[in-house]
Formats: sequence, C-alpha cells, structure tokens
Amino acid sequence: MKVLVANRGEIAIRIMRACREMGLESVAVYSECDRCAPHVTYADEAYAIGASESKESYLSVDKILEVAESADVWAVHPGYGFLSENGEFAASVRAAGRVFVGPSADAIALMGGKVAAREKAVAAGVPVVPGTGAPVDPAISHDEMIALASTIGYPLLVKAVAGGGGKGMRLVSEPSAITTAITTARSEAGSAFGDDAVYLERQLQFPRHIEIQILADEHGTVVPFVERECSIQRRYQKLVEESPASGMSLQRRTAMADAAVSIAKAVDYTNAGTVEFLVDESGDFYFLEMNTRLQVEHGVTEAVTGVDLVRWQLRIAQGEKLDSTLGHTLKPTGHAIECRVYAEDPDASFLPSPGRIRGLQSPSGPGIREDSCAVLGGEVPVFYDPLISKVVAWGADRTHAIARMRRAMDEFRVQGIKTTIPFFQWLIRSRAFAEGAIDTTFVDAALAERDGRAFTDPSSEAEEVAVIAVAAHAFLESVGGETTEPLETSSPWRRAARAAALRT
Repeated sequence: MKVLVANRGEIAIRIMRACREMGLESVAVYSECDRCAPHVTYADEAYAIGASESKESYLSVDKILEVAESADVWAVHPGYGFLSENGEFAASVRAAGRVFVGPSADAIALMGGKVAAREKAVAAGVPVVPGTGAPVDPAISHDEMIALASTIGYPLLVKAVAGGGGKGMRLVSEPSAITTAITTARSEAGSAFGDDAVYLERQLQFPRHIEIQILADEHGTVVPFVERECSIQRRYQKLVEESPASGMSLQRRTAMADAAVSIAKAVDYTNAGTVEFLVDESGDFYFLEMNTRLQVEHGVTEAVTGVDLVRWQLRIAQGEKLDSTLGHTLKPTGHAIECRVYAEDPDASFLPSPGRIRGLQSPSGPGIREDSCAVLGGEVPVFYDPLISKVVAWGADRTHAIARMRRAMDEFRVQGIKTTIPFFQWLIRSRAFAEGAIDTTFVDAALAERDGRAFTDPSSEAEEVAVIAVAAHAFLESVGGETTEPLETSSPWRRAARAAALRT
C-alpha cells in the first residue's frame, strides 16, 4: 500500500520513515524549488505538482488529488501546516476513495473555528478564557467596539477565528488601540486563511501554555498523554517545548487530560490531535484551542512515553483499536526538551535567512534526536516556513535533559545561513530557564534584558576556518601529501571541513 505525504521538509521525512518501518510505500509531492529536497529523495515515488509558491503546489487540492489518483495511493497524510487542518481537503480525499490520515472533515471544520470550538468546550464543561464568544460584527461602530471591549477588560487579544501560528492576532492594552488592532488583524487573517473573522479574548497575565496530546480510534477510545509545556514563545510562535511541565501535579495533569478527552468525545474525534490550555498564576486552566493534526512538537511526547504517534496515526487509519498498554501515558519516563531551529537571524529581529547550507554538523549522541530537512548543499527556500530542524534532548530528569540540550546546541553547526542556534545556546543556559520560571512572556522579557546585545554566533569565524581547511586539504591532496593532525583531535569545524572536502 502507498501513502501520499502531502507536505515537505522534516515532517514529510518523519512520516515516510514510519511508512517504511510499517512496510508501506511513500509518495512525495514537490514544488519547483523542492525538486532536489531531502523528502523527495527519501520517498519511494515523487511527483512534481507546480511552482514554488505554496498556493500553486502544496496548497493545491486538485494537484495533490491528481497525484493520489495516478499513484493509486491508499491514504493521504497531511502532516502539519499547509492543508492539514482544511476540512474540505479531508472531505475531498475521502470522496476520491482514499483514506485521510486524520480526523473527520466535520471535526476539522468545527474545531478549526475558534468560536465554535469554545462553544464545544463550554458544552463539555471545560472552562474557557473570557471573551466575546462570537465573531465581532464587521459593521460595529467605534463606540460600540470600545463598549464591547470594556465588558471583557484590558489587556485583551484580537484573534482570528480561523488558523493559528500567531497570524491575525493583536494585543490591545487600551481602548484607543482597539479599532486599529481589529482592522489589522482582519486584514492579516483574510490574507493568511481566507477568513477575516476575529473575536476578542481577555489576555491572561503571565500564563503558561500547556497542551495535552490525544489519540482517538474509530471505536470510541480516546487516550490522553502527559502534558507538554509550550510557553517559550515569540510572536505567539512556539520555540521550545518540553514534557512534563515543571511543577505540574498529577491532580492537575489528570484534570487537564480529562478535559481534553471530554472535548475530543464531544466532536467524535479520531486520530491524533492536541488540546491546548492556558494556565494562570493560581493554577486554573482554560481551554484555548484544539489542533486537529499532528503537532510539530510530537517528538517530545514520543520521547517520554515511548509511543510512536505517527505509526499510531497510520494504524488508526487502518482501523486498528488503540492498544490497552497506552493507558499509562500520564506517567512520563524521564524528561524531554525540544528546540525548533529556524533559518532566522536572531540578531536581526529573527528575520528569515534563506540560502544554501555550505557547512553542516548535526548534533548526536546519547539522548539526542534530530528531525531535520537540513543537508549539506541544500537550499532553504524563501517560500515556506524557515524551520530546518527539531532537536529533542531526553534525560532522566529535567536537569539531565537541559545538560544534553546544551551539548547538542554546542555541537550543532550550520554555515551559509543564519540560524537560531546561538539564541538557543543562550536561552538553555539562562538561570530562569534552569529554574523553570517559565510563562508566555519569558522570551520577550529575556530579550529585553539583553538590551540588543548580539548573540554569540560561531558560524562566521568557523566558516572562514572551514574554507581555509578545505583549500588546504585540496592542495595537500593534489601534491600527494597528507595532514599529520589526527581527525579526532582537530576542531569540530576542521573535521566538518575535511568531511565536506572528501565529499566533493
């Protein structure tokens, strides 16, 4: 049987690996700029679907369905992003006689609309953050808007009804800013999701962002997993995730897990999903939203539970019942931390840094897992999300996991583009992070304390050393000479340079 992976990058490779382990063939789709991308070469089959722009390729339902038909696939796995939370895509896949590896189209549509999701949570007895409970009327006057906002209280958030990732979201601290914030959020949401509806929600002070992973089969069983801490964010985008959350009691964990299960059952949910909560300073939790797909940070949960979530996605899609042994998933084994490494420049307000990778040394060793689409000579295109690698460090406890992540970030070297590695090297070593003093304001507060000081980026000096080393190696090889310095005692960058030279 064949599985079409309707995605790219590291998540496409992750799904293809699960397919290979299960004896399933994988089918890749690719845009023009991804012609030589790692997910294309890893797949058993690969098909071009259009231009580099997402709307012409990875967001084209018709083109993906054409490949599904021509390759005669059994199922389509959407990964995350792109069409993964598009109910019409899920319905179209099933209408074409294929299996969609995910929930029903109705569940996707229902939980993808944040207002409707809030209503379902309330009906299930799960507390929600105070807000409008309905989209803001586009025809509302300025005075009516101010009056409506005052019933919620400041600060508040203007939030897009559709989508996620921080798009269509604006923080409002005073009445004078509310109209501009709504106008801006509408415009951004309309461009990103094709839906400009927004609603208002109170901004909790210093909240933690906690989420519960679930698996649900087609036989009515829903299994919750130990929570993930996702409070390390910037611009509402997660940067670091870990499991379990620091200071989380079994009582609160169980209560949040029960709430997640209640919401999943309320919408007849199947396959993998994540219910997200905000936790205030007193420990009270509130439903935030449900992501009806596999999460970027799923590897953190896999590390502390030993459960292969992607494999189970495929098994559920095959009609299997969830294994009874998954019933102890609220008891983690050890501690895991994930850093999302982006092709971004942390010294330039984290602006994207596309380009060619001219040097690469990936982290490895005990307790380290890397899900990556970064390869030597590979191109990071400008058209897509700049995530290039997810590094997960597992340890017997949080202190152990932090030590391993420090080592991993120190080992990780990328030349040719800027990355967020120096940012993580600094963050993981901060006292506040070590103490677990984390909330959603952590990164902004920490960056403010740096007062614009540049991050230490070894790549500039290392790149010069690497170029010299490659040239020297080539010269010695041309004259029949050899270096006398043992490889194991040379610097990491000399080792990387020599390895690169040998591959050319």
